[in-house]
Amino acid sequence: MPEYKTPQPIVDLLRPLANSQSDRRVWSIPLNTVWVPFFTATNVQGATAVSHEALGAPLRLGKAKDGTVRFGSNGKPVVRVNKELSDQVRTVRDNFTASLVDFTAHTQKARAADYKAQVEAALKAGQPVIEAERAAVEAALKAQAEAEAKTEAMVNEALAGADITLPVAA
Repeated sequence: MPEYKTPQPIVDLLRPLANSQSDRRVWSIPLNTVWVPFFTATNVQGATAVSHEALGAPLRLGKAKDGTVRFGSNGKPVVRVNKELSDQVRTVRDNFTASLVDFTAHTQKARAADYKAQVEAALKAGQPVIEAERAAVEAALKAQAEAEAKTEAMVNEALAGADITLPVAA
């Protein structure tokens, strides 16, 4: 069977790069330093036709159905990514996901034994982690139950001799 070589775009995706400056993120990717330049480049190449308006003002105020500006619970206006740009990002995300699935399927077919060995090794290596996490959750739940029981006992003890009369609604 011929040797299967990982395509360069996949290799490039796995190589760590320096993190860019702080920026509003869409699909966990910076909007102004990645998405806007990317879609500008795809427009130049003729692959997309994202409007200049969407690229020039990618963030928009969130509006209620009546057209008024929406405010979040923190009192700040809600800011959203322009729908046209957001739809383009969704398309890239969907295509990216499909590429990952295709690459995986191709690898599973071309190197079935190697893939199966990787899965088995990962499951075996993950088992002690899963057990440790399960034990940590059980210990935390036990400690929480003990703390609640202790608090309830203290409240019951404090109220034992108290004469409490609750007001009756009229």
